[in-house]
Amino acid sequence: VPSADVVITNPTHYSIALKYDPETMEAPLCVAKGIDEIALRIREVAKQHDIILYENRPLARTLYDTVEIDETIPVEQYQAVAEVISFVFKQKGKLH
Repeated sequence: VPSADVVITNPTHYSIALKYDPETMEAPLCVAKGIDEIALRIREVAKQHDIILYENRPLARTLYDTVEIDETIPVEQYQAVAEVISFVFKQKGKLH
C-alpha cells in the first residue's frame, strides 16, 4: 500500500490500492485490495503515507471483482480510473 498513488473506496467495505507511473506502465496496477477488515487496514496505511482516498462505490466494487493484486486494471475500467488518476496527480502536483 505505501507505493500506491490512490486507494479507491466504497467507502467502508471495499478498498483497492492502485499505482501508476505513466512513463513505465501501460495501465494502473493493483497493489492491494480487500473487503471489511482488510479494507480498513488498507485505508489506515494509506492515511499514514498520505495516499489519497477516493470514494467511488461502483468503481471500487467493479475493480474488486475484476482485478487481482499485481495485475493491471481491465481495459473496460481505463476511462473511470483515468479520471481518478488525473484527479490524484493534480492534487499531488504531478500533472499540470
